[in-house]
Amino acid sequence: MTAPTMLPKTPSPQAPDHGPFLRLVQVLLTVIVLAMLASFFTWTENVTVTRVAKMVARVAMTGAAFGVYRLILARGAVDSFRWQHSLAPLLYGAYLVLGVASLLWSTSPGYSLLQLVMDVASLAFAYFFVKCFLLLEAFFPSRSVRLSQVLGTASFLLVLLFVVGFMVAPEVFGRLTHGEAENRLGGYFINPNELGMLCVVCLSCLWLGLYRGHRPVRTVLQMLPVLAALVLTGSRSSLVGFLLIVGFHIWQANSTRLKLALGTATLLALPLAVRTVFIKQGGLDEVLNMTGRLPFWHALLTEGLPKEPLLGYGFMRIAYGDYFQSAHTYAAQMTHNTFIQVLLNLGLVGFAIVLAQLAFTLRGFAAYPTREGRLLLLGIFLPILINSFTEFGIFGMSNYGILFYQLLIFLVSLRYNPRLSTPEQLFIKRMRPELVPAG
Repeated sequence: MTAPTMLPKTPSPQAPDHGPFLRLVQVLLTVIVLAMLASFFTWTENVTVTRVAKMVARVAMTGAAFGVYRLILARGAVDSFRWQHSLAPLLYGAYLVLGVASLLWSTSPGYSLLQLVMDVASLAFAYFFVKCFLLLEAFFPSRSVRLSQVLGTASFLLVLLFVVGFMVAPEVFGRLTHGEAENRLGGYFINPNELGMLCVVCLSCLWLGLYRGHRPVRTVLQMLPVLAALVLTGSRSSLVGFLLIVGFHIWQANSTRLKLALGTATLLALPLAVRTVFIKQGGLDEVLNMTGRLPFWHALLTEGLPKEPLLGYGFMRIAYGDYFQSAHTYAAQMTHNTFIQVLLNLGLVGFAIVLAQLAFTLRGFAAYPTREGRLLLLGIFLPILINSFTEFGIFGMSNYGILFYQLLIFLVSLRYNPRLSTPEQLFIKRMRPELVPAG
């Protein structure tokens, strides 16, 4: 039996000062997500050590996120949630369940299991991480800790590490490509295209602070090295994602002056971006065939898929061996396209589940109740979706694009439920009397 109770939007004048607690929580959440993102980097060349370190770090950060969640509850919050747009998480669960079933026919069950464990670990992290912010928004509305600020700060610190590292040791933090004619930021710690995606997500999160007028000078100064890092990664897909984000902000801006300023700056920067990032060794031919990806995708669909069309080769497997090899393309362990990756590893059945899941997630985006929330969702989703067409992607091999997507799923499907049971109302009255409506 439950009884309705609505928390007031603003605390009473007698409310205790939660400022120190909220600052502590913000620091903790920033450090936790920073460590979680860093666990996707390859910090050592030893494969065994890398895998163990990644698993330990992700399990530890999931435990840390749960710890902060319990800390918020102990401060006087109530774990009361409801699901909406529930087909988004349910279909994502169906995708993972099919992945578990694929262990029965996977061409490498051990490798498939490792990828599944990593995805489930990040899913558990995303669940508790999002619940932390929903509780903070419901019970500390006047000084709520914002997800965009936490993600933006954590991403900024990681990107800044690489920018400084590139200045000090370019041979370590850079990766020579295109016949050693280009040194791309990222080195062998992380794929430069993946790092470029992180730059765009970081810029999107920081941009929301400008809308709120939150320390605009400091925010702009933070954005400058991230923009430089984006160019240094040489990532075409990430630059496209950033330009789309800029275009979206220009389109929805209320100020005509702001629209003109952003539009002019974009047009002035576009020729430099095209010349330095898009047109590399190989010229337009390389751009048009997407650095050899188009013939590779053609071979995957015409040679690989027909052999296992219904259920694929097993979770994150694209061939009977470790690499897909065609007579006319390079050999690779992944498809460089998240949707083709699903087609190969889980077949047409998995592909149908993934498309439906994506559609219901987008439906949740459109129905999100706040403008800032919709901006955050699109600001994260656009770069990771574009990255999905040329790299690991949101349904690909373990990467932090998957983590970001899992966060988005829970953001659209979880809501705080203000309808509390009688014991929960008594708990609120005892722990947070300022939140109990008068009368």
